[in-house]
Amino acid sequence: MLTLVLRFIGHSSKKNQFKMSLYPTLEDLKVDHMMRAQLQADVPISNTLSMPKEQTVPSAPAYNSLSASLYPSLGDYMGLELTEEMIAQNMSEYSVANCTMTVNTSTASGPLAGMVAPLSGQSLGLQRAQVTNGIRELMLCKDKDGKIGLRVHSVNKGIFVCLISQDSPAALAGLRFGDQILSINDISVAGYTMEQVHKMLRNADVNGIRIVVRDRPYERTITMHKDSMGYIGFQFKNGKIIALVKDSSAARNGLLTDHQILEVNGKNVIGFKDKEITAEIENGGNIITITIIPSYIYDHMVKKMHTSLLKNLMDHSVPDV
Repeated sequence: MLTLVLRFIGHSSKKNQFKMSLYPTLEDLKVDHMMRAQLQADVPISNTLSMPKEQTVPSAPAYNSLSASLYPSLGDYMGLELTEEMIAQNMSEYSVANCTMTVNTSTASGPLAGMVAPLSGQSLGLQRAQVTNGIRELMLCKDKDGKIGLRVHSVNKGIFVCLISQDSPAALAGLRFGDQILSINDISVAGYTMEQVHKMLRNADVNGIRIVVRDRPYERTITMHKDSMGYIGFQFKNGKIIALVKDSSAARNGLLTDHQILEVNGKNVIGFKDKEITAEIENGGNIITITIIPSYIYDHMVKKMHTSLLKNLMDHSVPDV
């Protein structure tokens, strides 16, 4: 099987590279199956078939593997010009040439080479919303007021980020809601209380605060595609998903109820009103990636913070990729 891996620049240090699965959505999987079937149909039937000489074997136009055309047999189908040049000009997200990828050279051969995530691979929101669960080390310093811009909460004997102030040292370092802090200046904080960790940070030196974090272990992302009416198929109240529409992209791609929406296309929407979250989804393009967390964990993490604090103090900037 052809092995292809997409790489994206991480949101934190802008140097880390993360790997993404071959099929970000069920729609990608289905389209890839259609593309494979199309390419197989374009292969000329073997001359070894026993057929009378007077009969001819109908076949689709031969596929030229050197052309790298996405739709090799539909160049002038029903008057539509579907050459690679026209696709790149009008539907760049479907163009193979625009895909950024790392290819396993041992299997990257044949007409399927280079085809990966045909629908979602170029989604900027998908790149911004990557959740890796990996471990990274950050170096922080305090601002002019002696603050880092970070609040934490304890969950299941672990310490988790529950608030990052905009433009603070914590935000600039790439910390996000739900990151798990493993250690501060080589001291493991497993089992510590919220108050103990806050005291450690207050007593830390101004510069050189070394923090090791695991990237959002309770969170995951779901990528969905809008239908012809612009809907992706779920309902939410106060940011909590409460219902799914049958046979919608949300239902097909595994979205679950009783989960809180944290990000839309990588942008933090915690503290937003429902109409503001709806506006982010409506203005986010045809491919929407949301970051979610189980509601009971979210409620525990924010139970001591007022909604106005989450809205006005939380970092809601759009991550760089």
